[in-house]
Amino acid sequence: MTESKPDVLVVNNFHPPTISRIDKIYQTHHLWKLNTKAQNELITKLDGKCKAAVTGSWTFNERAYSLSSLSLISAFGVGIDGIDINLAKENQIRVTNTPGVLNDDVADIALTLILTTSRNIINADRYARSRLWEKSPMPYGSGLAGRTLGIVGFGRIGEAVAERVLPLKLKIAYHNRTKKDSPHKYFASLIDLAHNSDILLCILPGGQDTEKVINTDVLKALGPTGIFINIGRGTSVDENSLIEFLAHKKIAAAGLDVYAEEPSIPKALRELDNTVLLPHIGSATIETRDAMGDLVLKNLEAFFSKNELVTEVK
Repeated sequence: MTESKPDVLVVNNFHPPTISRIDKIYQTHHLWKLNTKAQNELITKLDGKCKAAVTGSWTFNERAYSLSSLSLISAFGVGIDGIDINLAKENQIRVTNTPGVLNDDVADIALTLILTTSRNIINADRYARSRLWEKSPMPYGSGLAGRTLGIVGFGRIGEAVAERVLPLKLKIAYHNRTKKDSPHKYFASLIDLAHNSDILLCILPGGQDTEKVINTDVLKALGPTGIFINIGRGTSVDENSLIEFLAHKKIAAAGLDVYAEEPSIPKALRELDNTVLLPHIGSATIETRDAMGDLVLKNLEAFFSKNELVTEVK
């Protein structure tokens, strides 16, 4: 007799290649394909027998929490702001994510935004294409050597960024919840870090603890020659204040890969010529997304085999 496949609830359409792999191994149920009534019926049907769910870490369907047998949420992504961790703990639901494998690609995007904003690359491309160069030289950008990069959230990605920018002769400073064993200068105050930085790079996760911590006071401390880069979560920035500071040249430029309400980007941001805007592509390479999918599958396999989870969120 063939052993039945374990049930897995697929909460949303987070990465089709990974979902396809999960479909082949488990008895999957795609919640995201159903209307509200059908979703409720599926949860009722699976209650008591479905113990695992997979999801994009940035979003979740609250109906899945009512699945009393749910014991694992295997999330695709690092930032888990889409998941109610406190509720998961209350319901004894273990949560895993996919850290580590995306550090290099996200750090590469940070470096790209640092170089692109400081040297005004996007506008330089437009300048060349419009033939304005034939009439006059383009205004100068700013070099990096000797300037200070302030990193907000100095975790594994922050350290990967530091490795990349040190050969460019940038100085590194950082702000973290706790001081790390690092040769770089630590600032306990985010405002002090901004005041002492030429470029402020935000790599903060989402959630209530970081909501709008990059605010008017921080941007004021960064100053009119400062550049702001965000590759963490858009919710950590007061977007209206950022737009005001950019529009009135109270800071020099911004390079953004994340926004408060993705995929919507405010029109005011899109119309500014001192912004570089990316569609949240920090980890968006074929290799990294496949590696993230591998971790989702490894955590599922460990769970059903009753082994230690590979990347459990504690």
